[in-house]
Amino acid sequence: MKIDFLLNHPGKVKEVSEMIYKEFVMKTGSNMDFEDVFKYFANTKDNEFPITLIALENGMCLGTVSIFENDLKVRQKYKPWLGSLYTKPEFRGKGIGQKLVEKTINVVKELGFNELYLRTEDASDYYRNRGWTYVESLSDDKYEKIDILTMKC
Repeated sequence: MKIDFLLNHPGKVKEVSEMIYKEFVMKTGSNMDFEDVFKYFANTKDNEFPITLIALENGMCLGTVSIFENDLKVRQKYKPWLGSLYTKPEFRGKGIGQKLVEKTINVVKELGFNELYLRTEDASDYYRNRGWTYVESLSDDKYEKIDILTMKC
């Protein structure tokens, strides 16, 4: 398996956009449409935000993760953020998500950051069990509780 920048695989932009649209956009009631998501991923970078990574094996995309400058408007002081971590269901439990996170941490460190943040509504224990540190919990207009966690780079 190889982790690489989506930028280097333009033929995978539609597939990544579909995964993220179904898993994160549709489920949150966002007013973004698929075309917005596609345009977003078609313009990700490899050395400035937003950055998207994909896990590839035998030419097949197994999962994805992105790095955003900010993923929570009420916490502008925290940056950058890990977001949209997704592994296709048939490939879960094989460490793909962890490898995507490890590569994300390395990319953030190479960009000169000492910390990486993430927000989660329901996976706090998953991240804490993998070394992430709890920062705070808060509410926003869509979710009752959001946990913010951090990882030193």
